[in-house]
Amino acid sequence: MAPRLPSFFIIGAMKSATSTLHNQLAVQPNIFMSTPKEPNFFSDDAMYAQGIDWYQALFGTAKATDICGESSTHYSKLPDYPKTIARLKLLIPQPKFIYVMRHPIERLVSHYIHLWSESVVSCDINQAIDSNPELINYSCYGRQLAPYLETFGAASVLPVFFQALKYQPAQTLERVGEFIGAPVPLIWDDRLLADNVSQARIRKFPGYRLLVESALMTRLRRRLVPQNWRDGVKGRLRMQERPLIDCHQRQKLEEIFDQDLAALGSWLGFAPTCKQFYPPPAEGLENQSAP
Repeated sequence: MAPRLPSFFIIGAMKSATSTLHNQLAVQPNIFMSTPKEPNFFSDDAMYAQGIDWYQALFGTAKATDICGESSTHYSKLPDYPKTIARLKLLIPQPKFIYVMRHPIERLVSHYIHLWSESVVSCDINQAIDSNPELINYSCYGRQLAPYLETFGAASVLPVFFQALKYQPAQTLERVGEFIGAPVPLIWDDRLLADNVSQARIRKFPGYRLLVESALMTRLRRRLVPQNWRDGVKGRLRMQERPLIDCHQRQKLEEIFDQDLAALGSWLGFAPTCKQFYPPPAEGLENQSAP
């Protein structure tokens, strides 16, 4: 069988339920999703250096009738990965892209929790926003999507809203299936749990992988350490309260994101803002004001 390449990509946004969507697509008939979920082949220089044969091997067990896809959120992380689109266009002339959009401030907060749990940041969220530009950059959906719309055309990108995945998952998945050319309607699998729940994250520390993630240490903990002790330690390693953005910082963020979102109005068919980010009820999606 001829080497396979993906025809569609979930490109972002990070912390917007892309893992949940990937997992749902992976269990559908006639759809083959890559393992790992995020090859980051076109974005990361080190992965691109692995070569096309390595990338094609990720889809080597797909059936001839399968639609192949992958989900690398690095593909929409400008300015950090500027070579992505040129590499994509060179190898796959007519790809399709799925972009999941969460309220930009909610996405930013979830991203901060992720960085905190990975011990990348230890400061307050307001300080982190000032010192970690990716928190804002990755929520600037207009900036991230502009090169895709310009290079591949508006019809090649499907906007999916986080609220739609949350409140209307079956209809949203069916819409995704139509977009990627699935031969039969896709069916949401309720047995699959939502992935990457921020509240469950435990802050990493030196030796975390050995002490927490290894099967041997897990067995020893369960045998030797009482449950209430284990729960107490987990509690101290978890973020106790959801981070709060102060009023001044929030006003600044809303100005940045509103200006960025204005570029997407004609494409989306409505004008999203931080005060009213999700489509109105007439669009058939769950309506929710800013968090």
